[in-house]
Amino acid sequence: MSLVVSQVCKRINGVDILKDISFSVSSGSVVGLSGVNGSGKTMIMRAVAGLIRPSSGTIEVDGQVLGKDIEFPPSLGILIENPSFLSNRTAAANLKLLASIKGKVGEPTIAKVLHAVGLDAQDRRKFKSFSLGMKQRLGIAAAVMESPDLLLLDEPTNALDRDGVEMVKRMIRWARGRGASVLLACHDRSILRELSDEIYYIAEGHIDGHEELAS
Repeated sequence: MSLVVSQVCKRINGVDILKDISFSVSSGSVVGLSGVNGSGKTMIMRAVAGLIRPSSGTIEVDGQVLGKDIEFPPSLGILIENPSFLSNRTAAANLKLLASIKGKVGEPTIAKVLHAVGLDAQDRRKFKSFSLGMKQRLGIAAAVMESPDLLLLDEPTNALDRDGVEMVKRMIRWARGRGASVLLACHDRSILRELSDEIYYIAEGHIDGHEELAS
């Protein structure tokens, strides 16, 4: 899936949150976003996901314009900020509910993806009792379980231990390997450089630099 962001601006309450943002992500590639908190990375993710509309500029997914031709990317996996699920349901029950929306995956796939992120489909504990790391792992599972063509990951290593960070790396490499387009925001510069094909540096809502990395 190709993603093209062209001269996107977002103005909220008279303040320019995003300023002339342009970049593209091709199939089978990882594009990183680097910047401090409040720089605009999460707002870019929200715009690409179709959760907010740009004040100007366009976002195209496989040639279709968000907000005009389509409302949301048709094949999207997303983890933005803190993952949230139904508090009185188990990990498997939460994923089963999400999977029922499109009906693309069933319980065997849900069990497999939970195992891949380090969770157990048979665990009867409810989401409300999960540690922060477990919640993050479930958020990643939800993002990848339908093998989306476009994967948006905003600080996916938050609250994860070393094993969890390695799991995230495996998931991103797997997504890239099957041809997905991946947009990754991460505070850890070393992780971003390890996984990305190119990095855009975001500062105060605009692109402050760009780096292409050797594969």
